[in-house]
Amino acid sequence: MDSSSMATSDPTVPADVAEAGADSAPTDDWCAHHFDYASHAMGSYIHDALARMRAQCPVAHSDQYGGHWVVTRYEDVLRVAQDWKTFSSARGVGLTDTRVVVPPIPEWSDPPLQRIYKRLINAYFTPAVVSRYEQPVRQLVNRLIDTFIEKGRCEFMAEFARPFPGLAFFDQVLHAPPDQLVEINEMSTAASVPKNPKGREAWEGMFRWITEFVAQRRLEAPRGDVVDAILAADIDGRPITDAEIYGLIQLLILGGLDTTAGALGQFMIRFIREPEIPALLRSRPEVIPDAVEELLRLDGPFVFVGRAVTTDTEVGGQAMKAGERVLISWASANRDEAEFPDPSKFDPSRRSNRHLAFGAGPHRCAGSNFARMNLRIALEELLTRLHDIRLEDGAEPIEFHSAFNRAPLRIPITFTPQARSEFVT
Repeated sequence: MDSSSMATSDPTVPADVAEAGADSAPTDDWCAHHFDYASHAMGSYIHDALARMRAQCPVAHSDQYGGHWVVTRYEDVLRVAQDWKTFSSARGVGLTDTRVVVPPIPEWSDPPLQRIYKRLINAYFTPAVVSRYEQPVRQLVNRLIDTFIEKGRCEFMAEFARPFPGLAFFDQVLHAPPDQLVEINEMSTAASVPKNPKGREAWEGMFRWITEFVAQRRLEAPRGDVVDAILAADIDGRPITDAEIYGLIQLLILGGLDTTAGALGQFMIRFIREPEIPALLRSRPEVIPDAVEELLRLDGPFVFVGRAVTTDTEVGGQAMKAGERVLISWASANRDEAEFPDPSKFDPSRRSNRHLAFGAGPHRCAGSNFARMNLRIALEELLTRLHDIRLEDGAEPIEFHSAFNRAPLRIPITFTPQARSEFVT
């Protein structure tokens, strides 16, 4: 099949852009043998490339990054994610992890140690704890909307999607200075993009920020938050080390900022291209919680994660040897036709929606409850207050950074101007 003949099955990709040709759309041979999760083409054509791989080479072997396997079907992805003994995270979760200063914990660890780390975090992201944040998060959402609603236009990523999750996380969870958010947001985004020439600098900048933040928190009175719990932790009968402290806080930052921003950006693109969805949610706001789950399945920000094979095994009929690397795709699993009928369709009433947008197995995202609440509240307020949402002329094609996390770079939108809210100060 010639790449230029590939028609898109993803309604978030405009037809004229999808037919751009070989420079943009991967070929069969590229998918089967040279797959590069960090290629620029993957930003816009990821779901079509992954659909092709599920159909033709569900467990492919790429010659990129020293060679690695790519697993794309739901059943296989779930098996790899859950079998931590055979598929380890301790060697890192990427294919090019050499830039990190301290390993993100507990992501770069396996049970039983991983479970000790994760218990420290889980207690601060339960539904009961997260529910306390509902009112301040809703106020934050409306304050951000008020900064642009009278103009009838905004650059959605810069003015809402990126600042919102960071401000909510810094204020409610980390209790970090909000005036430092822009700096740490930029560093976490740069660090998350493989092959970014500024990646090492970003990792080092994050490490400096975290060490300074930890030093300051040690001088302050305890707040009873997750940072205090980390600082005072006992790890299997010994005091936690500084490296472990830095790694845990680093992972909280990486998980709390860029991913939610990416989800919001992708949701907005879908709303623009499928206006019947926001119309439905405005008329039936009680559907929004289920809609969040379905949107996460369709457009979740987590795309790939890596594992290391610890013992000879087999996945999807392919023999894997100890020491080899495996890349599993959450995004592909979430659109697997064998698990989700009509997988490219938005259907918030699905009987079964066992999506993997937050991962699976021992490394399933600890902050999923907080993320769900943020996304739900954001949609409730955005859809109530913004009407007739459109892309600005000339905004196509929308570009993405896309590797382990996927996020639009810019989404300039217009909408019907409205007055600022009366109840938000």
